[in-house]
Amino acid sequence: METQITVESDGARLGTTYLRADDESLAGPGGRPCVVMAHGFGATRDSGLRPFAEAFTTAGADVLLVDYRGFADSEGTPRRHVDHRAHRRDYHAAVARARLIDGVDPERIVLWGSSYSGGHVVAVAAADPRIAGVISQGAAMDGLGALTEILRYGGPWQLLKVSAHAIADAVGHALGRREHRVAIFGPPGAVAAITSPDAEGGYGAIIGPSFVNDMPARDILTIPFNRPVTAAPRVRCPMLLVVAASDSIAPPAAVRKVAATAGGPVETVEIDCGHFDIYVGEPFATSIERQVAFIRSL
Repeated sequence: METQITVESDGARLGTTYLRADDESLAGPGGRPCVVMAHGFGATRDSGLRPFAEAFTTAGADVLLVDYRGFADSEGTPRRHVDHRAHRRDYHAAVARARLIDGVDPERIVLWGSSYSGGHVVAVAAADPRIAGVISQGAAMDGLGALTEILRYGGPWQLLKVSAHAIADAVGHALGRREHRVAIFGPPGAVAAITSPDAEGGYGAIIGPSFVNDMPARDILTIPFNRPVTAAPRVRCPMLLVVAASDSIAPPAAVRKVAATAGGPVETVEIDCGHFDIYVGEPFATSIERQVAFIRSL
């Protein structure tokens, strides 16, 4: 069964898709587990998340898919505002709503994230001790490390170029001027937040019809401050970390540091693939098998 349920975050209604479990195989005295899912950097819930969600419902878990404020059919302005602080508040709002769903065990909420949201779920779990488990794949755990990756694949000029656009937008915004927007992804050398060699093909393979490839340029300035790696010691619930070992966007070293410093039990799965490969083919099959097993273990 698929439906929409109302989730409000800071007064904005979030676009959602709620999928009920196919059966009661994972139901306990308090009800069924529910997986709360949102996407990564600038992406939407119709962009490659459905196969993961359907695997969870087949296994017996409910799923709540959420778009952040300003994305797809969610309310909120500015549109496509990539801000990890706002995204995390949206996760907390979705978790609170999921706990009220009929048949869902409010103590068996599992956070799921990928790429940028793979880091969000660590920070959200650190702030909510009732979370039952965390699944994080190809995660962006350290914004400072992401800047190093931009230098590696784009060189100093690429970092300076996008930073100049970001600063210009930030100054203009402070002065009340019209917003300056840049692409979320683009080919190497483009004025975009992500320009790794695999960005165009990777995003292109998963983006859904609601995705729009632009964002406020000033949002790029927040990336270095997104450091969920620092929250890992406060996470007490079990975590499954799926590492894309050849990731060129989200440094795998930061994910391994989360595993080493987490305050609770951690299972790590290393897959020899790139950042976007984890959504399709054999990497997806390997990852989702472990993810389903993890949910069944909670």
